[in-house]
Amino acid sequence: MSNQTSSPGPDPKTYDVIILGASGFTGKYVLREALKFLTTPNSPLKTLALAGRSPERLSEALKWASGPGSPPKIPLLTADTTEPSSLSRLAAQAKIILNCVGPFRLYGEPVVSACVDSGCDYIDICGEPEFMERMEALYHEKAVEKGSLVISACGFDSVPAEIGLLFHSRKWVGPSVPNRVEAYLSLESDKKIVGNFGTYESAVLGVANAHKLVELRKTRPKTARPAIPGPSPPKGSIIEHQKQLGLWALKLPSADSTVVRRTLTALTQNPQFPMVSLELTKLPKTSKTRIKIAARFIPAIVLGIFIGLLSKIALGRRLLLKFPSFFSLGWFRKNGPSEAEVASATFKMWFVGHGFSDADVASSRGNKKPDTEIVTRVMGPEVGYLTTPIILIQCALILLADRDSLPKGGVLTPGIVFGPTDLQERLQANGISFDFVSKNAL
Repeated sequence: MSNQTSSPGPDPKTYDVIILGASGFTGKYVLREALKFLTTPNSPLKTLALAGRSPERLSEALKWASGPGSPPKIPLLTADTTEPSSLSRLAAQAKIILNCVGPFRLYGEPVVSACVDSGCDYIDICGEPEFMERMEALYHEKAVEKGSLVISACGFDSVPAEIGLLFHSRKWVGPSVPNRVEAYLSLESDKKIVGNFGTYESAVLGVANAHKLVELRKTRPKTARPAIPGPSPPKGSIIEHQKQLGLWALKLPSADSTVVRRTLTALTQNPQFPMVSLELTKLPKTSKTRIKIAARFIPAIVLGIFIGLLSKIALGRRLLLKFPSFFSLGWFRKNGPSEAEVASATFKMWFVGHGFSDADVASSRGNKKPDTEIVTRVMGPEVGYLTTPIILIQCALILLADRDSLPKGGVLTPGIVFGPTDLQERLQANGISFDFVSKNAL
């Protein structure tokens, strides 16, 4: 991987940002968030265009996102992920393309390819490990050559995990060192929690194609792993009662773990990356999804069983995707949540770190147990339609404002690109908080 910085020079691009898929469920919320920063004082976002298959739907999304006022005059561009020439035209006109069209394993690669070919930067809200790792394998070297940054997982997957872990790492002040960090996610709402259908579809297709990720990893060169102070961390149980947080936890597959490990691997192999805290290279990460009310285990377990049994066969996948509300016991539905359901939802992501008060103790012989616990927390609004757009737009604004100080190009993780920037401060200013909770002796 390269850590060169881009050199300044004239940029003939017509638009600062093009939002691809702006009329979709998540895309229209991304558009609404972008309009808050369009041509406002001190904002680098001066020109914006929307792209999708239907100009009529884009126009409707623009009216919705503009609220009661008159919508601004924003170009509406026709593009289709099945038509590479239309994507090439987009990439030739944009400094950055924000891709909101998923599932990314089905529709993402042509957009990445067009951006890399033109030297346009690309960021998305993908939470699909196989897609992200495949794009790195196929396009990283060319992206470095062309000066195109390709950054997936710039939404709730996986920026709270990446930046939250970096925030947590700063609390381990020498001589103390961490041995393990576990993340717990609590989704809360005064109303029914309803998930994004795109997330559900991606999960079904991800399980159905899990073998492809295994096969891809077998073809990739083995990578160095960060050193862990002290003994190897335990794997932990599937179901856990976290008494300190007052919650039960169910361990579920997560893109966060994959993305964070890629960041840690990149830092281990490329120590020249200017991360804010190299302590991050010492932090292992496991991921557990926390369910605040024990009764919510039931739909999660039922959904897991259905996806595990049915996603491997074509008929089963069709049924899963046709009747999401039935198979998820109401957690997912095709028309998505109502605006009231979105407004009432929040999340808390806890980082519980166990380590040693003195690095010398961790490195001494013998099976020493951690003697220190540090807890931090990230909190914010609903994950799919509020937190994700906030994160995506702030990442885009950083690319526009600070492009010359960022890596020249490559397929990189959010932690590598945005870790050294002021992304955390930007998120805090826009409703996503980072808090120190406690430090205790064990």
